[in-house]
Amino acid sequence: MSKIYYKSLDEIELIRESSLLVSKTLAEVAKIIGPGVTTNQLDKLAYEFINDNGAIPAFLNYNGFPNSLCISPNEQVVHGFPSDYVIKEGDLISVDCGVIKNNYFGDSAYTFSIGEVDAEKQKLIEVTKRCLELGIEKAVVGMRTGDIGFAVQQHAEDNGFGVVRELVGHGVGVKLHEKPEVPNYGKRGSGPKLEEGMVIAIEPMINAGVAGIMFHKDGWTVTSKDNKPSAHFEHTVAIKKGQADVLSTFSLIEKVLQQKK
Repeated sequence: MSKIYYKSLDEIELIRESSLLVSKTLAEVAKIIGPGVTTNQLDKLAYEFINDNGAIPAFLNYNGFPNSLCISPNEQVVHGFPSDYVIKEGDLISVDCGVIKNNYFGDSAYTFSIGEVDAEKQKLIEVTKRCLELGIEKAVVGMRTGDIGFAVQQHAEDNGFGVVRELVGHGVGVKLHEKPEVPNYGKRGSGPKLEEGMVIAIEPMINAGVAGIMFHKDGWTVTSKDNKPSAHFEHTVAIKKGQADVLSTFSLIEKVLQQKK
């Protein structure tokens, strides 16, 4: 599919509604995530919450994916299957969620640190989140996808981390994955020009070690090549003049995490 779907203001509001439901789902995950909980339990919670809110999990049965959430512990980069894996103290757990509501898609991801994590993991979380913020700053009319990628890559590599290249952000809204691709690396001034009406998912996937990854035989799971931890943060963003309009939010998740402390 080579076409970019430009969204009307009304469509962007529907995508915002879907994106906020994703954020609310991740906040529900935040309530129960912790040592002793299985990733299957998180997936079941998300499935029920999304359905209770009149929506459909966007990942469930997408190209055969069997779950509502992608849950990727530690060295898993993305697309991990929920399982009987028991979450433990010191884990990094990346949770990616998408929903379809009123025929429009929202998509967001958050990496949770479980209890006390080591200094490398803590730095990885902070840098990856900042990479997302820096990418969003470039998601305005007149910039190009390469400007977003450059901002993400520069901050990650300045901190000694590897930027995953084989997996990229993307247009979103009418479908789960649309054009344009939004790489987390690139040259300033390169790539498709950003215009009003475009809605994109910006999603840095940053490895604590090398940038290289491995695709597993299950056709989905991706891990870092050196088995070092990876982090993943994602927002759905509408391109505007002057400042991007971020349609998903982390504030609901972080309010829950703050209350649990």
